[in-house]
Amino acid sequence: MTKSQVFFFFCLFFIGGIFLSSFLEISQLLGLSILTLGILLISTLWKYKKLVVIGFCLFFLVLGIWLQQKAELKIINNELRKYNDKEETITLTGVVVKEPDVRETNTKLTLGKVELLGKFSRVVEEDKSSSSPFANARVREGRILLTTKKYPEYKYGDKLKIKGKLQTPQEFEDFNYKNYLAKDGIYSVIYYPEIELLPKEKSIGPTHVIYGKIFEIKNKLREVIYQNLSPPQSSILGAIILGDKRQISQEWKDKLNYAGVRHLTAVSGMHVAILTAILMSLLISLGLWRQQAFFGALILMAVFIVMTGFQPSAIRAGIMVGVFLISQYLGRESQSSRALVMAAAIMLFQNPLLLKLDVGFQLSFLAVMGIIYLMPHFQKYFGNIIAMTLSAQVFTLPILIYNFGYFSLVAPLTNILIVPLLPFIIGFGFIFAISGIIWQSLGYLLSFPAWALLTYLTKIVDWFSGFSFSTYFLEISWYFLAVFYLVLGLIVWQLNKKQKLKILKF
Repeated sequence: MTKSQVFFFFCLFFIGGIFLSSFLEISQLLGLSILTLGILLISTLWKYKKLVVIGFCLFFLVLGIWLQQKAELKIINNELRKYNDKEETITLTGVVVKEPDVRETNTKLTLGKVELLGKFSRVVEEDKSSSSPFANARVREGRILLTTKKYPEYKYGDKLKIKGKLQTPQEFEDFNYKNYLAKDGIYSVIYYPEIELLPKEKSIGPTHVIYGKIFEIKNKLREVIYQNLSPPQSSILGAIILGDKRQISQEWKDKLNYAGVRHLTAVSGMHVAILTAILMSLLISLGLWRQQAFFGALILMAVFIVMTGFQPSAIRAGIMVGVFLISQYLGRESQSSRALVMAAAIMLFQNPLLLKLDVGFQLSFLAVMGIIYLMPHFQKYFGNIIAMTLSAQVFTLPILIYNFGYFSLVAPLTNILIVPLLPFIIGFGFIFAISGIIWQSLGYLLSFPAWALLTYLTKIVDWFSGFSFSTYFLEISWYFLAVFYLVLGLIVWQLNKKQKLKILKF
């Protein structure tokens, strides 16, 4: 057993511990018993290496269980939650720690570094000798999601004083908004409070400065796109190259879903994987060696993630696809699944709640798994881009149905008609947006190729989504998920087994 295999098993058991604790109630006594067994195997049977490895696997299993339970306890014990759903108006300060989410009728701000004033406002007013008006404020863990009017506008890094009522995020019948926010450390929301912009803190770290500059560039690119293109072309291009999927109207979100191409506008593992394959193909077609194309694709993928504002989904997808590319570069395609599991373990170590609560994490992981195991078989019948798309869709389809309750019957055809044009949409989109910052007239002229491609995309989507049979609605249980992935795993295992036998015979 090699070192990489041993580390792979450690990661697998660690993820298994998080998985078990996410869906089952595991008592401390059971966890302690498993840990004790692992320590006994390690300490008393050191000569038997396989048993020692099993002992360490049990240790990592318990570590995963403990970290997941710790993350849930952090939610339960969060101090800000104690003020949720009370009638009293509280006063707090916080810093905008993410790019403002500007929507059609409002703006959502994520506040971090929260200092709750509330009951201490009277003490603050009486303490005239204090050098800071907020000297008695107490810092609370967690973040707050603030919904406010579109104007006045606020920016990343702004420090705000808020007066309003904390509320618990709602749980809708078809969507658990509370869990969706909890994975990002948000346990409280405030709707349309009084806001006062405060002076920024003097000591701002380099990360805040870099993020601020990136968002400034992104805003300029966004302005060029929306000045030269009209909806839905502008909103779709903004989603593809900037990650601004919130700007797409609900009508067009539904049409994209029914046509089976919504993934093209979402920064997910499937999206970044497709983009990376496109970049590799383009760079190689331009005459670069495969090694040069590899480094070029990694650099351009990193630039794309930066341009989307370092969205968590983009970072996760970038890590997973990056690991896959590095495995290919090192000539270890057969070990790329191990590297993917290791990358997932690293991300779950940082945030164990992703496994259960973040559909984006699940889709990113499954999409790359599909590319690893199914793409070589689809390549016999399709080109690289279509093969990658179909591979990712097969592995992610059950999760999409389970979470959203439908799937598109026309998706294979619409993807064949649209996906091959994606590199040109991205290329022309970036060219015209960047040129528009430098010279507005040039940006307008160069917007026509992007407009033509986007118009073709919207016509295809509009036409296919209009068919009564384009979408099939259904609900499935987690039992179906388990059976589907079990059967899919067996099919993939048989396919790869036959492939190995063919190679050996040859």
